[in-house]
Amino acid sequence: MRFLTTFQTADFIDTIISLASAFVLGTLIGAERQYRQRTAGLRTNVLVAVGAAAFVDLAMHLAGADGAVRVIAYVVSGIGFLGAGVIMKQGMDVRGLNTAATLWSSAAVGSCAGADLVAQAAVLTVFVIAGNTLLRPLVNAINRIPLNEKASEATYYVKVAVTTEALPAMRDRLVEKLEAASYPVADVAVVEIGDDIPEIVATLVSTAIDPTELNAVLADLERQPGVRHATWESNTAD
Repeated sequence: MRFLTTFQTADFIDTIISLASAFVLGTLIGAERQYRQRTAGLRTNVLVAVGAAAFVDLAMHLAGADGAVRVIAYVVSGIGFLGAGVIMKQGMDVRGLNTAATLWSSAAVGSCAGADLVAQAAVLTVFVIAGNTLLRPLVNAINRIPLNEKASEATYYVKVAVTTEALPAMRDRLVEKLEAASYPVADVAVVEIGDDIPEIVATLVSTAIDPTELNAVLADLERQPGVRHATWESNTAD
């Protein structure tokens, strides 16, 4: 049995230290995520950290540092697929990016632990937790600053609810009015909002706008026959 001939007590203790470090540090990161009721909580972050540590530690024992480097490259790309699973698109909002980034960071912590860089793994854990906690007040403060549409580049959506009879003509008129105001349209879609009332949604090319100009375009459209209402909104999540 090869286990009896290949087993090395020092290597085994080294593996235990690597996995235990990844477990403890992953627990610290995951506990904060669990407290905030995120999609990827305590167990997920622990498993990501321990799994990454196990793969890197195995490569270290089989092929040395060169093997560990190759495995780390695969861990980075593999966690990318796992992170994609927690990213959700709800309407025009994208959620889960921070959770996916945290999983990626947990894998980095585990990789450091698996490569016997326990001190570096601990320091990285501190930075990850600080990014998810200490920066939160700064994020909230920035989010409370009124949005200046003239200075901020975003994706804008112009929505016009019309009657079925007015749909073809208003679709063309909406594009014409927007482009005449120097707001090029990237895409036009029609959605049903109930009671057989279609809504034309024009997506503008990502840019900065003048709210006064855009409101003037919508005011003109609302005076057209068959138009129920017209509005616009922005999305800076991209």
